[in-house]
Amino acid sequence: MSAQPSAPARSKRPWRIAAAFAVLIGLAGYLVVQYVTGGPGAPRCTLSAEAGEEPYELSPEQAANAATISAVASSRGLPERAVTIALATAMQESGLRNIDFGDRDSVGLFQQRSSQDWGTVKQIMDPVYSAGEFYTHLANVPGYSRLPLTVAAQKVQRSGFPQAYAKHETDAARLTGALTGRDQHAMTCSQSRPVDGKAGGGAQVREKLVREFGREVLPRTDGAGGRGAAAERKVTVPVRSGGAVAGGGAGRRGWELATWALAHSAELRIEQISYAGRMWTAADSGKGWQQEPAGSSGGSGASSGDVRIITAQ
Repeated sequence: MSAQPSAPARSKRPWRIAAAFAVLIGLAGYLVVQYVTGGPGAPRCTLSAEAGEEPYELSPEQAANAATISAVASSRGLPERAVTIALATAMQESGLRNIDFGDRDSVGLFQQRSSQDWGTVKQIMDPVYSAGEFYTHLANVPGYSRLPLTVAAQKVQRSGFPQAYAKHETDAARLTGALTGRDQHAMTCSQSRPVDGKAGGGAQVREKLVREFGREVLPRTDGAGGRGAAAERKVTVPVRSGGAVAGGGAGRRGWELATWALAHSAELRIEQISYAGRMWTAADSGKGWQQEPAGSSGGSGASSGDVRIITAQ
């Protein structure tokens, strides 16, 4: 007797193919996420979660770019709302990564286009420049701080998907609170010691501080604080009233500067940050901001009201 055709088995084949395809799609999505975030156990920055919220995590690159966006606003005396709008826009446009590709000739954090008079590609790929250009255009929008975020962002970006900015508003507002010093020590970053053996340097920290916050962030006479490599590693930043939010007190300004240093700690090879009785160290970065030992001044002779930064040796 001849074997009968197995119709049921044949009918299952499309389902198996569909299931295999779904698995591949899921795997691809997982790999993309791991590529962006650095994978499990990779250094990352985390915003503490409030009741009912999930912790918000960023890679060191994303945290540094976000801190630059906030610092540029601070240098211009812009309100907190401007920072939130800028961060939400960059989250949507580039995932807070300074990418050299995009739709047509779009590049950078905000996917600005050289053909649309945003500047040259080299300029747009500079986060300080691109953030400054975003804020220049935003400031020209009448009443932008009172507009819905999607409306304000769209008047600057002229995106084909303006409503897409809305989904980032909550996280952008939380990140703004940490970066502008409103939410004290709300951000912490896990860090690994650089494996290439290169030392950090106070000169790089000072240069970046001045470039992002403006010359007033450091005294005109600021130097290495003494002679030798040990002195060059230490940077003392005086804390004055001001910051990204008009009327912000000295305490808020101090946490703005301390959080900026934390967000840039991987890039600038920062080993220790101290402010207002709290200390973060790369060696114990998993513990976050810890109580500073009594009588400690970071070895710099600085006032307890200053932000003290020490780079790796």
